[in-house]
Formats: sequence, C-alpha cells, structure tokens
Amino acid sequence: MKPQHLQNHVGRVLSIAGGAEPLLIVGDNENAIQRSWYRCVNQHGLDPAAKHQPFVETSVRLNALRNELGGFLKIARAGIEQLAKNVGDIGYVLVTDAEGVILDYIGNDSWDRSLPAAGLLPGASWKEQYTGTNGIGTCIVERSAIACHRDDHFHTTQIGLSCNSQPLFGPEGKFLGVLNVSALPTPHTRGHNSWAAYLARQCVQLIESASFKSHFRRQWIVRLGTSAELLEVSGDKLLAVDSEGLVVGANTSARNLLTTSCLTDAPVGKHLTEIFKCGFGDVWNLMRPQNAGDAVTLKAKDHADLFASALPPRETRPCDRGEKAGQSRSLDAACPALTKLAGEDSQMVRVIGQARRLVNKRVNILIQGETGTGKEVMARALHESSDRADKPFIAVNCAAIPESLIESELFGYTAGTFTGARSKGMQGLIVRSDGGTLFLDEIGDMPLQLQTRLLRVLSEKEVLPLGADRSVPVDITVLSASHRDLRKLVAEEGFRQDLYYRLCGATLCLPPLRERQDRSYIIYRILSQEASQLGCKPWIDQDAMDLLLRYAWPGNARELRNALRFALAISDDGIFVQHLPPEITTEVLTPHESPRFAHIEGDEFNLEAMKHNELPEPSARLKGSLRRNKWNITAVAAELGLCRTSVYRQMKRFGIVPPTHM
Repeated sequence: MKPQHLQNHVGRVLSIAGGAEPLLIVGDNENAIQRSWYRCVNQHGLDPAAKHQPFVETSVRLNALRNELGGFLKIARAGIEQLAKNVGDIGYVLVTDAEGVILDYIGNDSWDRSLPAAGLLPGASWKEQYTGTNGIGTCIVERSAIACHRDDHFHTTQIGLSCNSQPLFGPEGKFLGVLNVSALPTPHTRGHNSWAAYLARQCVQLIESASFKSHFRRQWIVRLGTSAELLEVSGDKLLAVDSEGLVVGANTSARNLLTTSCLTDAPVGKHLTEIFKCGFGDVWNLMRPQNAGDAVTLKAKDHADLFASALPPRETRPCDRGEKAGQSRSLDAACPALTKLAGEDSQMVRVIGQARRLVNKRVNILIQGETGTGKEVMARALHESSDRADKPFIAVNCAAIPESLIESELFGYTAGTFTGARSKGMQGLIVRSDGGTLFLDEIGDMPLQLQTRLLRVLSEKEVLPLGADRSVPVDITVLSASHRDLRKLVAEEGFRQDLYYRLCGATLCLPPLRERQDRSYIIYRILSQEASQLGCKPWIDQDAMDLLLRYAWPGNARELRNALRFALAISDDGIFVQHLPPEITTEVLTPHESPRFAHIEGDEFNLEAMKHNELPEPSARLKGSLRRNKWNITAVAAELGLCRTSVYRQMKRFGIVPPTHM
C-alpha cells in the first residue's frame, strides 16, 4: 500500500471523527462505518496510523467460551462448512461470540503465515475497543449486517481486508455472536463482495433456523411466509407454540415481521389469536396432527395475508413418557403438565417454579387453595412431571368417602374381616399407589382416628390392612390438598400436629382465579378442552370474553369450566354473551348494560327473556341510543355497554343506516 494512500486514509478518518457524530440511520452501511470511526477516536482513544496488534485469549479461556455456546456452536460449525465450500479459495469464514472472540473458523491453508498477523486466528478479539472499525466489532455494536471493505477499516494495517459480517441470534432472541466472511487477497471492488454477503446471510438463516428447531423440538413450530407455494422452502420466520396456541418462542425473522405488521411488542407470551385475526378454532385446526405441514391463511392486524404451516413436536418430553427406572430427569426441561397450568401470572409462575424443583424430591407436598382453584390438577401435573409418571396416581377425596368406609378404602382388608366384605378381601388405595403418588384431597376432613393410622404409614412406610397380622411395605409420595387452614385446625385440635408436619414437607399455595393476571389464557385453555370433548368449535365473541374477564369467579376454575361447558352446549357456532349463564351477566353488567340487549341477535331464547322483562325491541333501543347520541358510535357503545364492533354488527343486522343529513 502506497504511503500517500495510507496518509489520505488517516486524514479522512480523523476528519470525520473530529466532526459531529454521524446520524443513526438503521441499515445504512456508510453511516455505520463513520459512527464506528467516531467511537474509535472519541471513546476508545485509538490512532488509525498505529500498528495494530491483535489481542488473543488464552487457550483455557477460549475453550471456556466455546463451551458456553455448546450446541449452537456445533450447528454453526455445520453452517460455515457449507458456506466455505461456496465461498471458495478467496474466503475465510469464522464465527465469534458476542464479545467478538473468534471461536471457530475455516480458511485457506496457504494463508497460515498471513492469518495471525491479520488477527484471523482462534481466540483473537475483534471488539472495536481493541481492533478499531471492522466487520465483526462494528456488527456487534450495530446488531446488523456490516460490510467493511478495505479502507472502511479504521487501522491502516487492516486495509488489506474485506469483511462481510452478519449478527447471530439464539433461539430466544439473544445476541450470540457474529458470522464473518473475510477475503484475502482483497478484491478491489465492492461489487465482488455482494455474492459473499448474500451467502453469509443465507448461512445465518440456516444456522438460526436449525438452532431454533432444535431448542424448541418439544413444541409445535409454526412457519410464516408471504407465499403459500414457497412456504415449504422459504419459511424462515418461525414461531414455537405450545399445544394450546401460546407462543413460547420466535426467531429473529418472525419477530421483525410481526412487530411490523401485527404487534407493537414481541410475540412471545401471546396467544396466536392475539397476534392474528383468527379464532381459537382456527388455531386448533392449524395444529391438528393430520393437518401438519398444510399451509393456511392468517390475517395480520395490518390486513396483510400471511401463510402458516405447523410442524408437530419432534421429540416427546421426558415427562410425557415413562422412563426407565433410575433415569434422571432434567428439571430445566419445562414439562407441559406444569407449564400449561399458567400463562403470564407472577404468582403462578413462582408456584410452578417451586413445583419443578420439588417433583423428584422425596418430600410430601401440601397444596392449599380455595375450592375450585385446581388443586387436583396441580397434583396430577406434579405426578406427570416426575420420575414416577409411569407409576399409579391414586386420588382419594377424604370428604366424599363415608367415614364408615374410608378406613377400608385406604388400608384395605383381608377376607372375612367384616360382614359384606369381598370374599377375597380388597387391596387398599395406599397399596395400589405403591411406587407412585397418593393424592389425599380435602385432607382436613379426614377423621382423627384415621389420621393416626396414616401417620404410621408415612413414618414406617408400611400398611396394615384390616384383619391382617402382617404389614405390607409401600413406597409412596403423598400429595395432599385442602381449602381449609390446617394450621388453624391444628390449633383447634381438629388435626394432628405431627401429621401436619409429615404432610407439608413443602407447601404450594394456588391463587384464586379472580387474582390471576392470566385469566384469558385459562379461559382459552379450558374452552379448547371442553370444545374438544363436545366436538364443537372453540370460539368466543370478544364481548362474552370481556364479561368472563370481569366476573369474580367465586367458584374459581371449576365454575369457569361449568360456565363454558354450558355455553358451548347451547350455542351453535361459538359463544356469544347470550350463551353465558345468567349469574355471570347479572353479576357483571350494570343496569344500563342490560344483557338482554347485548345478547340478542334474533335468538328466540333471549327474545322471550326480553319480553318477560318488558324491554323495548332491540332495534328500537339501538335506534333510540343512536338518535340520543347523534350517531356517535363511541358514545352509543358506552351507553349500551358494548364495544364499537358490536354496535356496528347490530346496526348491520337490523338494517340501520345513518341518515344522509345529520
């Protein structure tokens, strides 16, 4: 390189760095380079004329950094091997971590002597603070693709390089590093690099997609695209979705697409019905195994059509199958039996986090909560998520079994123990749960004399059936539940203190439904379950959904399930307000939000209810409100307790149109 050219480069860099900081224009490569020059001089105190010496990590530190990326680095290695074949002899392909340290590379063997001098070797750091403006370091700062060609570099010693860098993001959106293609010797024209930049971009998409599918292999993968015909080969926009339609992961391409056309924030944590203009039934059909891979149309919130296909989970979760004895389970794996119990509710997330850590600890667990909060559901989820999942789960409702029978039901009996007994005797529920889980629901209602016998079972790990003279050894984990305050019962001598401490090796407290912030998730999940059993469409109108969210639910999830089952049973094509049980609408709606009008769309049942309450015809009431509010739809909706969409729907149904002159 001629000295005059080097001097010109130094002068140009210092001239730009000495002025105002270049504007932040996303995706503008020239501005990104000039911003980097500005940082190098004004923030890092670097001199473009100084001889650059690469900073290289020790081999111990390098191995530690490689281990941190683990499986992702293995996938990236496969990607750069394929990329190196296409780049040819002029290319040097490498992967760095998020700090710019080269972790892996593939290059031309004939360059071995020149690579270390250029800083292209494993362990070398390419952060801007050390190396000045370069494809890797500037990509780390900008978090976008960077082409750093010849004298785009900061140091004069790097003008012989030409780099194309692409950021690498992990399955959960975390920035992990950079994929870089460097050219030695350097082509003199930028156009020569466009092919390398294209190949690098395609390689990054393949690496991120493979990593995403591997990470979320136990979830449904929804591919999104703008063409149904090309979705199979170009569907790089990926969502990971659980079996209920809740988004648990989104790759970079999907996040960029959806935050542009559908959302104002990230899609993770939202249900597909919140992201697209679709009903719960559409999601249900998309994720049916028999429809796997078929493209369907989803309408984005900006009215653009997107095409989607869903691929079923590639691997069964450990807690979904019986494992061999002695095989340990990873508590880090989010078992669906537990994760499906909640959406984004802080109380339940904390409880589920505790539950995951307890599933394989041999401690007895007490589950507390109001009636209907799902204590047995939690108990079953604990069992299904444990290494006892392939063993029996025996549930006993201590309040439902007559006191005269509970002893024989629990402990069993031998032949001829009492009149009316089975001729061969009976094995008790405790013995049947051997190796598995015994769930004692409403343990607070267990008679005191039986509490003594249960205490012996827990302490001695053996059961003595009625009429027997030899105990039977048992290996059980006991889960118990009660809506009553057992500590208060202990103080009142209604429950044995020693048994209480045997049962509550750990306590999980379930919040009531009215306090939960994920009520919409619970409603959709139960709706899907009930609709599946009834063979109908799991769809609910937004007005009905709003009422369900406002209701206090004194009976908690059990009352919600009954309400949805009733509504689905009497509806034909989804749930509207008129299908909800009257106690919900009566409790929630204020007098001016009369449900008789909000419900009616020609339904005979509601017409009769309306006549009985001597209300005006729905069309007349709507017309009156429109006239009073001078056809202001927002004001009409507020007066009638409806959303604006419902007002328009009612106007269309009754053929009501605004006057031409108002």
